[in-house]
Amino acid sequence: MRKIQMVDLVGQYQEIKEQVKSSMDNVLNNAAFINGPEVHAFQKELEDYLSVKHVIPCANGTDALQICMMGLGLQPGDEVITADFTFAATVEVIALLQLTPVLVDVEPDTFNIDPKAIEKAITPKTKAIVPVHLFGQCANMDAIMELAQKHNLFVIEDNAQGIGATHTFEDGTKKKSGTIGHVASTSFFPSKNLGCYGDGGAIFTNDDDLAHTIRGMVNHGMYKRYHHDVIGVNSRLDSLQAAVLRAKLPKLDVYNAKRRAAARKYNEAFKGQANIVLPKTVNDCEGICDCCDCHVFHQYTLRILKEKRDKLVQHLNENGVPCGVYYPIPLHSQKAYLDERYNEADFKVTNQLVKEVISLPMHTELDDEQIDFITKLVIDFLND
Repeated sequence: MRKIQMVDLVGQYQEIKEQVKSSMDNVLNNAAFINGPEVHAFQKELEDYLSVKHVIPCANGTDALQICMMGLGLQPGDEVITADFTFAATVEVIALLQLTPVLVDVEPDTFNIDPKAIEKAITPKTKAIVPVHLFGQCANMDAIMELAQKHNLFVIEDNAQGIGATHTFEDGTKKKSGTIGHVASTSFFPSKNLGCYGDGGAIFTNDDDLAHTIRGMVNHGMYKRYHHDVIGVNSRLDSLQAAVLRAKLPKLDVYNAKRRAAARKYNEAFKGQANIVLPKTVNDCEGICDCCDCHVFHQYTLRILKEKRDKLVQHLNENGVPCGVYYPIPLHSQKAYLDERYNEADFKVTNQLVKEVISLPMHTELDDEQIDFITKLVIDFLND
């Protein structure tokens, strides 16, 4: 059996290495390292894939989220509601801009932000909602967009883990994650479903004026060289990373289908296990159906009951199986984001999830032998 890895980028590279090498050689030969032809071509190709009017590439996903907020003109003291159960980058940029983060609980089955908790947290100072499409599926965007319209709020989608997922609205219409709110950010960190070989990110919007503002912001506030019309930052996707992303983008749907297939095999093996809560899709499918594209499984995350999670992590690691705990500490309990406004009673789900969640290896190169080995280890340990 091949060595089991949390993410197997080396194996994935083998299929696309000739195209990547050729594209990188072109960049090296023309020396257009910043805003070169590869960047512009990737931007257009991603716009076509997402059916969104504007893609603005930038240096990384955290920058992308910060620039979204800058572009919307949010001001110090404005409140921004987001999920307590997510990576710190989401709340980090809110705090960096001297906005006021308002953390709320998530749903126990999808792990995504709870619209009821959002509504409860809205005040006259609230200006934006940041739903995080956690682990690869969209938050409840029907309810979130309804709340935003009712209270005149911006919606900034944190799509760092969800690229390629599709949200099906209650009326049957479909949109790709990151194209639903006013603006969205994504990350091309190497381990993402669409990842480059370094740092990279992008911003999506259908708003022409907002796109124009953001295009200047990512480049020191310039639209014309040495003319600084807005306050900006230095955040640009370099051409070598764009070359990698161009090679991967046409395969994204295939990559995501492979992840769903692996998740389905995991689910089949774990079905009926009393101490395991399986991941649930937003459409409440029985299992993970062949045609469903609502979840792209950036992570395959289980809940382990009866306080056995930590010992299971140790057992897997001792047997050569990597795993992750995303996330072990709620954001409202992190030293940097402590706030007397928060009440532990408002974070019942998050406080439980951090004790139970475990993410198993998930990538495009997982094979049946590896999945069988992993699932047997988990089942035997929990039933011992």
